[in-house]
Amino acid sequence: MILEIVSPEATLFSGQVTSVTLPGVNGSFQILNNHAPIVSILSSGLVKIAAPSFTFTKEVLNKFAKVSDQEYTITIESGTVELKDNKVIVLVD
Repeated sequence: MILEIVSPEATLFSGQVTSVTLPGVNGSFQILNNHAPIVSILSSGLVKIAAPSFTFTKEVLNKFAKVSDQEYTITIESGTVELKDNKVIVLVD
């Protein structure tokens, strides 16, 4: 599936991923390939991204923390997520 993480300043990440775990207002939840469509509000916490490989621009690399070669995290304050047709768009503050 495709994941885009967008802030008011820039697109922080755009790429093919295997899963994304998000901090929902009622607890964290994970989105996998072929998940049902969803729209949700996000609270502060960690967004965990799993993918076979990652490419970041040097302007945003410092916002991400490397967990392993196939997993990175980013801390958000709040946001929203929309998933439709295997494309996840996360709008963050």
